[in-house]
Amino acid sequence: MYSQVIAGTYFTSKDDQTVQVGENMLICIDEQGKIVRIIAHSEPEFQQVRQAAAEQHHLLELAGNERLLPGFVDVHIHAPQWAQAGLALDRSLNDWLNTYTFPLESRFADDQFALKVYASLVQTLLANGTTTALMFGTIYNSSNLILAQQAAKFGLRALIGKVAMDDPTQTPEYYRDESATAALQATQEFIEAMFNLQQQTQTTLLPVITPRFIPSCTNELLHGLGELAKRYDLPIQSHCSESDWEDQYVQDRFGKRDADVLDQFGLLTEQAVMAHGTQLTDEDLSLFRQRQTAVAHCPISNVYFGNAVFPTRKALQAGNQVGLGSDISGGFSPSLYRNMQQAVMSSQMLTDGVNSELATGQRGVPDSRISMKTAFYLATKGGAQALNLPVGAIEVGKQADFQVVKLAPALTTESTDDELERLLYQTESKDISWVMVGGKRVYQNQKGHK
Repeated sequence: MYSQVIAGTYFTSKDDQTVQVGENMLICIDEQGKIVRIIAHSEPEFQQVRQAAAEQHHLLELAGNERLLPGFVDVHIHAPQWAQAGLALDRSLNDWLNTYTFPLESRFADDQFALKVYASLVQTLLANGTTTALMFGTIYNSSNLILAQQAAKFGLRALIGKVAMDDPTQTPEYYRDESATAALQATQEFIEAMFNLQQQTQTTLLPVITPRFIPSCTNELLHGLGELAKRYDLPIQSHCSESDWEDQYVQDRFGKRDADVLDQFGLLTEQAVMAHGTQLTDEDLSLFRQRQTAVAHCPISNVYFGNAVFPTRKALQAGNQVGLGSDISGGFSPSLYRNMQQAVMSSQMLTDGVNSELATGQRGVPDSRISMKTAFYLATKGGAQALNLPVGAIEVGKQADFQVVKLAPALTTESTDDELERLLYQTESKDISWVMVGGKRVYQNQKGHK
């Protein structure tokens, strides 16, 4: 009747304020890996469906201390930078890029090095409950395709971009596209290669138009990438107003805001995801809403390089689309649990302010705090909506992208709200029992606690 039936209790976001709890439910999955029915214990068919699934060996029953969550959607990862995660976070953004990041990314001309790093990254993401990832590659198509192959091999739902960067004034000679023409040709070749690989592997690989950020790109390249995005109807990823330095650079060069420049070149669309946005103005956020462009909120990375806290609550209340990104390696952790926690902490610091020499009423931005339920939304449904994908929620019609998480023993009586909050604050990779993408189990934890 169904290819798989999962029996247990789940948590899923309904919206950015509300989490739905399904206690003792059956989640029914078809052969295409889609959720086709959710049956409550009180429904007459519950026992019949459960028994039939058990007899056909299609029943996956969660233990009493296990909970089912949607797989996480990470909307901003620099895949090659996994090799330097946790390094040089005391540097300024410009220094960090030129001293550490560009030299590292240039090493991905070596396919063997790329294979080693990307195999590790993909498996680590899955082990941390991430099932969908929007990723920057490098300027090298060969290693970008290795990243795609590793995603297909291990079952990660991956959207990958060939990084385009050609401006000789802001990129090193040893690591940049030779020209705008060369970058556009290589991008088009990567798009076609990804479509071919998608057909060969029958997976969900998708190419993404990827200008690194405005300082790295000439006007000719930005224009051409906007045209390619329109021609192929593809997602776009880049950075926007991510730091004082980058924000000011764009204004000095163009005499207008970062968001306006991206829009000028056709790079703000309903399929675009722009990272960080710590310097976005109300007018910028309004333009994002008009274009239905999403923000990738990267709370750990923003602490180091953002020069401000992204106003998550304000953006959501205004109607902006926001997802959560780890920003490896500006963010040191591949875990969206860790990034959810930081998102809440940063929002509290924005509310309270950080300069104790100012009076309390002048120190912070009132009502900026988000709850852990909101952070959970960003990591799941918010990211899925940013990418226009049917994932990130345990709902009929969505893909069966799940993680099963073990709760630590409760020391007091808990409500389901308490249980969820403790789970989101305390879960580590060792507590994730298994992970499923599109109805296929892609990760099994051999080391978790009993």
